[in-house]
Amino acid sequence: MMRVRQWLLHTLVCVLMFVKIEGANEVGLTIIEGAVAKGAVCLDGSPPAYQFDAGFGEGLHNWLIHIQGGGWCNTIEDCRKRTYSLYGSSKRMKSTDYGFTGILSNRQDLNPNFYNWNRVAMRYCDGSSFTGDVEAVDPGTNLHFRGARVFNAIVEELLGKGMISASNALLSGSSAGGLASILHCDKFRAFFSTNTRVKCVSDAGYFAHVKDISGEYKFEGYYDQVVTLHESSKNLYPECTSKMKPSLCFYPQFAMPYVKTPIFIVHSAYDTFQVQNILATSQADPKGLFAECKKDINVCSSYQIQRLKDFRLEFLNALSVVGKDPSRGWFVNNCFTHGQCEYPTKWLGNPSSKLNHKAIAEAVGDWFYDRGTIQMIDTQNVLPHYCNN
Repeated sequence: MMRVRQWLLHTLVCVLMFVKIEGANEVGLTIIEGAVAKGAVCLDGSPPAYQFDAGFGEGLHNWLIHIQGGGWCNTIEDCRKRTYSLYGSSKRMKSTDYGFTGILSNRQDLNPNFYNWNRVAMRYCDGSSFTGDVEAVDPGTNLHFRGARVFNAIVEELLGKGMISASNALLSGSSAGGLASILHCDKFRAFFSTNTRVKCVSDAGYFAHVKDISGEYKFEGYYDQVVTLHESSKNLYPECTSKMKPSLCFYPQFAMPYVKTPIFIVHSAYDTFQVQNILATSQADPKGLFAECKKDINVCSSYQIQRLKDFRLEFLNALSVVGKDPSRGWFVNNCFTHGQCEYPTKWLGNPSSKLNHKAIAEAVGDWFYDRGTIQMIDTQNVLPHYCNN
C-alpha cells in the first residue's frame, strides 16, 4: 500500500519544480470566504481557493477549469498532516505555488488552442479528488471531509463570474485532479445549457486496477480507506456503485462506462506513479528487488523491463473500457513520467512526447474542436523511455 507521506513529499517537490518552469505565468489566488457558510471547506476548515486568468479576444467566452493534483489521504493522521501543507489548507496556499504553464499558458506559441480562454486552476485541499462529503467534523482533529462541496462552491463562483454563458467549457485535471475530472465530468456538464460545448480531459488520472508484482491488489485496500473515510460513495457514479463496492468505482476503468460527456485521456503506459505506488510497492516487493529499477529504468534488468511491459499491457486493457466512441479520445505514449499537460515541453514542444508527429496540445485541440477522431497509442516504441522535460 502506498505511503501517502512519501507521495505528498514527491508532490511538493514536483510543485517546486513546476513553478520554476520558464515562461510560467503567476496568477493571483482567490479565496472564497463565503463558501464556509455552506460547509464547503478544506480539510482544516479554511475556505476553498482558485486562481483565475481572464480570457481575451476570441477566447473571451470560453472557460478551462484545471484541477490541481496531489494524491489522497486515507487515515485521520494522514489527512491531519495535509493540513500543514497547501494540500489541506488554503491558509498555506500562495499564488507562487502554481504557475500557469502548459494547458494553462496564456501564450499562443505554447498553448495554441486554449491560450486566450478564461483559465482557472482549481486548488486541491481535500484529499479525496473532490468526492468527500461528511457532515460531521472529526472531534479530535477538527478535520472536515467536504471535497465535493468545495468542487461545487468553486464552480458556482465561476458561473457567477460569467462562465454560465460560456460557448465552450473544458474540465481538465492532472493526477488526482485528472481522476477528479473523470469522476465529476457529467456533474460539470450539468451546470451548463445544451448550447455550450462541454468536454473533459484527464491527464495522468487513469489509475488502473491491476495486480502488483506480488500478484495481489494491495492498492485497492488503500482506495477502500479513502472512500470510507471521506464517504465518497455518494459522489461516485451511482450506476457503478449499485453494481460493485464503491472503492472500485473510484477507479476510472469501472467509472468510465457511465460517463456520458465527451472525455479525453492523456496518459503514459509507463506512468511512474503507478509503477512506484501500485505495481512495485515496498509491501509487494519486501526484498527491494524493484527499488532501484522503479526510480531509474536505466538500471532495470531484462526481467524487470519485461514486467514493466506486462504492466503496460495490463494498463491498456484497463483503458479499453473507454471504447471506440469518436466523442472519446486518448493519447497514450510510453514516456516514463507522471503528468504531461502542465509542462510546456511535454504539452507541445518535445518530440519524444509526440505520437505520429502530433503533440498532446495539438491532439487535445483537434479532439475538442471536432477536427478529427483522436485515439492514439504508441505502438512503435514499446519500451519505457525518458522524455526530456
